[in-house]
Amino acid sequence: MNHRNQTREFYAQQLVYLDENIKDLTNLYLSSTPIQERIKHFFNLYVLEVEELLSKASKKGPPSAFPKVFIGTKVTVLFEEDQETEDFIICLPEQSNPDSGFISFLSPVGRQLLLRKHGEQLSLKIPTGDLQVTIRNISFVGDLFEMEGQYKEA
Repeated sequence: MNHRNQTREFYAQQLVYLDENIKDLTNLYLSSTPIQERIKHFFNLYVLEVEELLSKASKKGPPSAFPKVFIGTKVTVLFEEDQETEDFIICLPEQSNPDSGFISFLSPVGRQLLLRKHGEQLSLKIPTGDLQVTIRNISFVGDLFEMEGQYKEA
């Protein structure tokens, strides 16, 4: 399967997964997100962004670099204070493995990175305070997941 079809299939399966598991995911979102950080229509906003990504991909082909952070992307973050970078792979909750850089899109850091743009600067809230970061790179890494198996198991 070529890269274009792989990307489209990955996000098409993701939309089905989100639709079929929306109640459980919403409960996870509500239980893991402090009230003041909750975004109204969080999942609707994400689905609209994925649909737009798929629409653009069908017209122009898959992006070589993703314009925003999605589930299934690797995001390179530059920590401004020490000028060091770290990669995070944004994934579904059941795929999370922080020691390997796989963080759930519902985790505190994953949630703050989701849908951020390449080059965007933000204040990343962590338990010990705020970190000033810049999104340096976003790339599709859906091939790292066995998505079909993950979606069927959920």
